[in-house]
Amino acid sequence: MDSILISKYNRPTPRYTSYPPANYFQPSFGSEDLRKAIVKSNQEGIKGLSFYIHVPFCPRLCHYCACNAYEMEKRDNVDTYMQAVLDELEMIIPLLDTSRPIMQIHYGGGTPTAVPLKWLKKINERLKSSFTLSEGAEIAIECHPAYLSLSGWEELVDAGFTRVSLGVQDFHEDVLAAVNRQPSRVAFEEIFCLLRSHGIGINLDLIYGLPKQTPQSFADNIRRAIALNPDRLVTFSYAHVPWVKSRQLILEKLGLPSAEDKSAMLAAAQSLLKEAGYYSVGMDHFVRPNDALYIAQEQGLLHRNFQGYCTRATTGQVYAVGVTAISQLAGAYAQNTKSIKFYRESIERGELPVERGYKLTQQEQLAGELIASIMCNAQIVWRDFAERYEMSISELKGIIYINRELLQSMAEDNLVVWNEEALTITDKGLPFIRIVASALDPMLAQASGNLPYSMAL
Repeated sequence: MDSILISKYNRPTPRYTSYPPANYFQPSFGSEDLRKAIVKSNQEGIKGLSFYIHVPFCPRLCHYCACNAYEMEKRDNVDTYMQAVLDELEMIIPLLDTSRPIMQIHYGGGTPTAVPLKWLKKINERLKSSFTLSEGAEIAIECHPAYLSLSGWEELVDAGFTRVSLGVQDFHEDVLAAVNRQPSRVAFEEIFCLLRSHGIGINLDLIYGLPKQTPQSFADNIRRAIALNPDRLVTFSYAHVPWVKSRQLILEKLGLPSAEDKSAMLAAAQSLLKEAGYYSVGMDHFVRPNDALYIAQEQGLLHRNFQGYCTRATTGQVYAVGVTAISQLAGAYAQNTKSIKFYRESIERGELPVERGYKLTQQEQLAGELIASIMCNAQIVWRDFAERYEMSISELKGIIYINRELLQSMAEDNLVVWNEEALTITDKGLPFIRIVASALDPMLAQASGNLPYSMAL
């Protein structure tokens, strides 16, 4: 990637897992607002259901992690928390139309596999007893391989999971030691063999931009990952936000790779994965050409939520449970409290444990759909959106925000093609996808001062 382009466009930018981003959520949005939004969601938006379960506990906190994670509590407290998660589901299920199918169940954290796995099986069984699983539905979990024995992996299979994301992050022990992460307990070859024998899809996650990493060492990570032949390989750019998670300051002292080195890491990954027969999807996924994500992208039908990229078959409005979990409904977002204590107390009172949320206007929903089209499909076809909103293309462009100066500059640098028919990101422009999306963000245009986002590159 051209160092001149990096210096020209690298800036704090939202990751656009939601629109508006979570920093705009309001504390005035409460438990009753979420209850009404859930009931309303039965008539609005996507019919499918997606459930997100947040398990915040980690036996050991990684220095790079900006997720909502907490150090492992005593077994009794963990059990009490997991029971509260089940109780929260019992509050939500009666509000939902049971004819709506489940498209996705996703566990994140924290380290979901650090708790007794019987709880995960119990939650899966409760949801499957209340709703029908759609054809192609996915039950997925994020796994830290340091905390699972071979029998633990077998328990996950028994719990009904259909996809696992292996949080490898880096294969090199010096990098793992620098970020306070333990290596896998079981050889990856054994894990892959077991999961494959049960038809479970495998994602392998890597992070680039960590201390001790170089373009050469990250290329070695990619080669080792390719040798394992995962179904999907994900290369996350390390998000340095020490004002959100102060423990990331430890990494500053160790030294972080430059933006140019990070760019070289991504370029090496793209080249090696292309050579190995993987195709790029969105901003960070690589898959085989027969993968549902790639097919959806080719058809312009790729979707994205807080859990990552998904197809129409696995897309649903997101009903989230657990501390800090964010529900993503047709007309509203709601985030649960960050305090485990307050979370338990709210559940005991029979109240949904909402800390903040946001009701979207139609204008914001439109902006979010345009941004999602860029983030998922690297393109906006103006006619498609004009027809969806029953207006002419000129009327559409008249009511949306467009940073024309930024897009014109990016067009001159061959990062986008921008004309009357469409806005399309070029292959050269794909690493700048968040910047392109920001050109359609009216809230970002109005923001001032220090922006609470990681750098785009």
